[in-house]
Amino acid sequence: MISLVKELWRTLLFVFSIQFWRMGLLWTFSIVFSHYQLIKDFLCSQRPKSYYRCSPCVVPVRPVAVVTGATSGLGFYTAYELSKEGYVVVLVGRSQQLLLEAERKIKDWNRNAHLKAFQVDLSSVESIIMFRKSLQQWLSDSDLHSSIQLLINSAGILATSPRITADGYDQMIGTNYIGAFVLTNLLLPLLESSNVSSRIVNVTSFTHRNVTDMQVDDRTVSGKRFLSYMQYPYANIYEYSKCKLYLMNLYICLLLFTFELHRQLRLREKSHQIFVAYVVTNLLTYVTLFILCLSFIIVNLGFYFTLTFSFCNVDISAADPGVVQTNILREVPSLLSLLAHFVLKHLGLLQSPEYGVSSIIDAALAPPGTSGAYFFGGIGRTIEPSILSRDAGLALKLWETTSNLLSTTPFGAEDD
Repeated sequence: MISLVKELWRTLLFVFSIQFWRMGLLWTFSIVFSHYQLIKDFLCSQRPKSYYRCSPCVVPVRPVAVVTGATSGLGFYTAYELSKEGYVVVLVGRSQQLLLEAERKIKDWNRNAHLKAFQVDLSSVESIIMFRKSLQQWLSDSDLHSSIQLLINSAGILATSPRITADGYDQMIGTNYIGAFVLTNLLLPLLESSNVSSRIVNVTSFTHRNVTDMQVDDRTVSGKRFLSYMQYPYANIYEYSKCKLYLMNLYICLLLFTFELHRQLRLREKSHQIFVAYVVTNLLTYVTLFILCLSFIIVNLGFYFTLTFSFCNVDISAADPGVVQTNILREVPSLLSLLAHFVLKHLGLLQSPEYGVSSIIDAALAPPGTSGAYFFGGIGRTIEPSILSRDAGLALKLWETTSNLLSTTPFGAEDD
């Protein structure tokens, strides 16, 4: 009886909070607007931009996929689907027990699954660095190529009360954004050393559309600014981590990081192509007169291949699964989470994880060269994210601020 009264009181406190109504109204509007983008082209008799899936080549060596948050929800079903595609799937999660359960469950469903589990706390920079070293050692000890072909950042939490990580960051920002930033940068050399096209997929959220302005500084990116607030702005922080109204939205950070990394990888790729073309051209000047007569053809072919072949080609895209019935709302009072699922289900917006994972797999198996896309709605479909998330200046500032913030952590030494 006492526990029931406490739960009812907690529910009332949530109902009368601004954060609850922000979630209930603005988040609903955001998901409806995302679905509107899907049907807008159809109503205007235009074909929406979509990509077909390309199954990976498993001969002679199976590709390796790293999936964070793989113990439950979208991360778990992503790992399962990729195991069916022939990937060696590296399961990343905080709980060793849940990792063992996820590994056993996937193998029960797919006896041919090749799995490896690592216990990692993505809110801890030191834990991520240790994982990178363990992963490298495991790759070198196995018969696999010393590289990875796919990284899926799907780990995420919705915390309704403030918590601080060992590095001094807000835990929600630390897990949803900073952890993904650190992990991606540390694993980038393994992605670049792949002998086939590799890919990064950042799982984001439609809630980023609620952010129309964003302040980028050390206190905001770390989340320290929000710890002094009388009421913890969990809805705003979730949005900012996964632009800035008053605070910082984690998911907008993840989108800005995605598009900035996409820009930097394309610039790096172009520099490789220019270098190769330069070397080929200079070598041709030292051949015999007979070869020089054919140099026009060779140079043109050389330039053709430098334009069509990407060295160290790493693609990166964002995947928005929409509204999915997972345990992301576990810190919200059970009565409200059940009510939310009931309403969304009858509006036709709520998906099970089995179906919600579709946009993530679309992004993971998109054709080589597909980069900077925002996957949503399944069937390979993409839509446009918010205008703010495409702000190149803001993305660069966020990248530099995050790098400077992490320079005093063990990541700073690794990055050097």
